[in-house]
Amino acid sequence: MKKYTPIFLIAVAALFIIGFTIPPKKHPLPVADKNNGGLFLPGNFRAVAVVDSLEGRARHLAVNSNGDVYVKLRFPDSTGGNVALRDTNHDGKADIIKKFADYEDKGSYGTGMRVHKGYLYFSSEVNVYRTKLNPKTLVPDGPLELILHDTNSPHEHDAKPLAFDNKGHMYVAFGAPSNACQVQNRVPGSMGVKGCPLLKNYGGIWQFDEAKPNQQQKDGIRYATGLRSVVAMDWNTADSCLYVVAHGRDDLRLQFPKKFSGWQSAILPAEEFIKVKQGTDVGWPYYYYDPFKKKKLLNPEYGGDGKKVGNGAKYAQPIMAFQAHWAPNDLLFYTGNQFPERYKNGAFIAFHGSTNRSPYPQAGFFVCFVPFKNGVPTGKWEIFADGFAGRNTVVSVSDAVYRPMGLSMGPDGSLYISETEKGKVWRIFYQGDRTKFTAAQLSKMELRKKLPGFKIPDVMRNNLMSGMLGSGAKLYATYCANCHQKNGKGDGNLFPPLSGSEWVTGGKYMEKDLAIRVILNGLEGPVKVKNKPYNSVMPKHNFLSDDQIAKVLTYIRNNFGNNSSLVTASEVKKVRAESGGK
Repeated sequence: MKKYTPIFLIAVAALFIIGFTIPPKKHPLPVADKNNGGLFLPGNFRAVAVVDSLEGRARHLAVNSNGDVYVKLRFPDSTGGNVALRDTNHDGKADIIKKFADYEDKGSYGTGMRVHKGYLYFSSEVNVYRTKLNPKTLVPDGPLELILHDTNSPHEHDAKPLAFDNKGHMYVAFGAPSNACQVQNRVPGSMGVKGCPLLKNYGGIWQFDEAKPNQQQKDGIRYATGLRSVVAMDWNTADSCLYVVAHGRDDLRLQFPKKFSGWQSAILPAEEFIKVKQGTDVGWPYYYYDPFKKKKLLNPEYGGDGKKVGNGAKYAQPIMAFQAHWAPNDLLFYTGNQFPERYKNGAFIAFHGSTNRSPYPQAGFFVCFVPFKNGVPTGKWEIFADGFAGRNTVVSVSDAVYRPMGLSMGPDGSLYISETEKGKVWRIFYQGDRTKFTAAQLSKMELRKKLPGFKIPDVMRNNLMSGMLGSGAKLYATYCANCHQKNGKGDGNLFPPLSGSEWVTGGKYMEKDLAIRVILNGLEGPVKVKNKPYNSVMPKHNFLSDDQIAKVLTYIRNNFGNNSSLVTASEVKKVRAESGGK
């Protein structure tokens, strides 16, 4: 056996240590896009579009230690549910784009994506996977491991966000398939079930082993409860604690129109920023948080009326409250050094934007920052990145050009943001001397809080339905009342009712398109309405203008016992174009 001198062994050891401790090569910051790729940013922050659009769009994303970007696709196909991006010339823009991970249950709602201990973790609606990352290959070439399988069928609020502590645990949220645990979900007036049985398997966060394969929910620990829907979740290493920004409940006016107005439904309840410890109970489905009264109130499904406090004080209270329906869809505690020191350990939150504040403008569609110290916010929330929607007033969510979704930090401390409508990804970095950052750089962003997407809407002045109902009533009397009757109940034989009709107010998003298509293209039976058969002919009304169709549908959807969002001329125009311009 050949012997080696001690000096030789020391030299080999030294080379080994040096080889594994040399930090990655630093590259200069890229040149920012003109107008920061459409974003408004504070002071000397700049942005570059890593990619302008992705086939399949995007949900969440994660950035590896070498700068490779991994994006969870919103609409996967047979070539893959994820996409990998690499910038080989360091200009900030991806020049290699590859789809990967063809798994059976891709779905359009599964959302989680995180890089953790050299693995890429990502979720579908029912599964959590991981695969070993290999910086040399970009696309992971290791096996796809199933870490967690949800035995329940996919349902609303089934997002599966992921977070990891420093003790080998993975945290997964299980959203509840209900608005407030009613006897009949989303049926107006349906009361809540006492001792809500959904809380056994839903409406909370479970803790699992981060590396053990083939786990099920029963193998985990229910870490927290009383959370209807969580998509934004992160572990704060500064105080070793889990945090979430939870979605509040919906449809106060739709469910209980005698107790809540359209304005109240638009501004209530708050989206809650919550510090989560083991055993935390946030109070769903019994309570919601009123940001104006600054307390938890009893839900109407359990006897509440917008005033009753009940036992709300015994549940976990938010550390900060945001406006209703802004849709917080990612949370990131910033640990990098590229940004000025004030951002260290603070929280970035991506708000996807509201869908159900009608008849008032939709709101959100931005990324905010909350300064933190010792696990507590040290100031008010700030607008960090805005301009995603492409307009100051968003009437319908489909009007928003971009909707921010995912957040991730790059190895140099840059912030990456993904959005869902086109699959665009931005990289944001600070240009200049970080030590000379002052609060003055925030002043222009603070002024943006006066825009419609951030202000509390005025009850009368900001009601977009004002004037539409009167015009809609005249159009209804002219073109619709002869068949569907003045009271909207039909004739009980040939002509179906519009009152409570699923063709008018049924699905949460697509009912508008359905109703618009019926007016444009007509309808010939047989059809079923409210489970009763009808067999008649409704002629085309495509001679009506986009504005006229919007007004008459808005009238129908807000009369005869119906209580739904307004229809806009732009929505009609879009459907008309899809129908061949007729």
